[in-house]
Amino acid sequence: MDLCHPDPAELSSGETEELQQIKWHRKQLLEDIQKLKDEIAEVFAQIDCFESAEESRMAQKKKELCIGRKKFNMDPSKGIQYLIEHKLLTANVQDIAKFLHKGEGLNKTAIGIYLGERDPINLQVLQAFVDCHEFANLNLVQALRQFLWSFRLPGEAQKIDRMMETFATRYCLCNPGVFQSTDTCYVLSFSIIMLNTSLHNPNVRDRPPFERFVSMNRGINNGSDLPEEQLRNLFDSIKSEPFSIPEDDGNDLTHTFFNPDREGWLLKLGGRVKTWKRRWFILTDNCLYYFEFTTDKEPRGIIPLENLSVQKVDDPKKPFCLELYNPSCQGQKIKACKTDGDGKVVEGKHESYRISAASAEERDQWIEAIRASITRVPFYDLVSARKKKIASKQCQLTMGQEAKLRRLGGSPPGSESGNEAPLPPAPSPLQ
Repeated sequence: MDLCHPDPAELSSGETEELQQIKWHRKQLLEDIQKLKDEIAEVFAQIDCFESAEESRMAQKKKELCIGRKKFNMDPSKGIQYLIEHKLLTANVQDIAKFLHKGEGLNKTAIGIYLGERDPINLQVLQAFVDCHEFANLNLVQALRQFLWSFRLPGEAQKIDRMMETFATRYCLCNPGVFQSTDTCYVLSFSIIMLNTSLHNPNVRDRPPFERFVSMNRGINNGSDLPEEQLRNLFDSIKSEPFSIPEDDGNDLTHTFFNPDREGWLLKLGGRVKTWKRRWFILTDNCLYYFEFTTDKEPRGIIPLENLSVQKVDDPKKPFCLELYNPSCQGQKIKACKTDGDGKVVEGKHESYRISAASAEERDQWIEAIRASITRVPFYDLVSARKKKIASKQCQLTMGQEAKLRRLGGSPPGSESGNEAPLPPAPSPLQ
């Protein structure tokens, strides 16, 4: 519609004034509209700035979290401290436990190290970490599979004992009535772990039958035996599928070599070509690693020390020698690996490893350090101690019942003319 613009000369004074008012309001309205546009543009600019700052903050947080994980993998306690200081983690033990249980980017060995420490905070985190697992309606093998996948069990007996004690308590809490005590769960758990090794370790030739597994666990349920059907189910589960043990990233060796038991230059005799070569040796985590140069990121060879022995030897070409050998399988190749010239990892060629030090003192120090690192699996000692504890409890219970009968003027079951019946023998320690 066309708008008519009246001639001002034809308007009355009232109409002229009204026209001026309309023009003024129109100007005010246009100014208000422009102000709104400017304000909207400013809001959008602030949003863009906020989003940019948030993205920058998130990127910085992600970077700090990555640094914290790496620090944890190198030194668990310092890593946790870094994450708390940068407000990526609170000091609450529940939050720390959830962070470890989630485990994103964390070295499973480092998790085990942190959980195994005796500091009060670490002990609380261990309890909270185990509480993160839900074992209800799982049989013991299923629960152990879940538990042992969440970290790598350390090698020290005291740490293993604390961790498995906490596991047994949690399992019994989630499954009341399955076992008469946590001691039963504890012993049976170790029996299952040892059964897994016996059935699936290629170095073990004598595969235990089900009857031996039953015999191992006699009397562990507060002096009585566990149902054979229950033991059969556990045995068959392990026999059909071994435990899956988490393997940490082999490319990240920083944690492995962070705090070695011993390191230094030694001469090593070749396996196939009998020449002496200078190598940088690192002893850590029950393994002996050797490098061509100290700056190498990957070892040239890895010698697991399990089942090996070390001794002094005389060599006609080199002084101050020591030798690594397998006392139970002499003449067979030691299970080790090395990197060949093409960079491929291949099986070692040594029936024994002969190594030369710079002095007799240095040789003896290496022998002492290696012997300290070659530790027998502590499971047997822990199980034996716990079985003795169960037997002692049963013994005390029996003696208490007999004393109560005497106070009441009765005779203990199985006795005649007031003579006490002999106590049942304690179960023998696991050999």
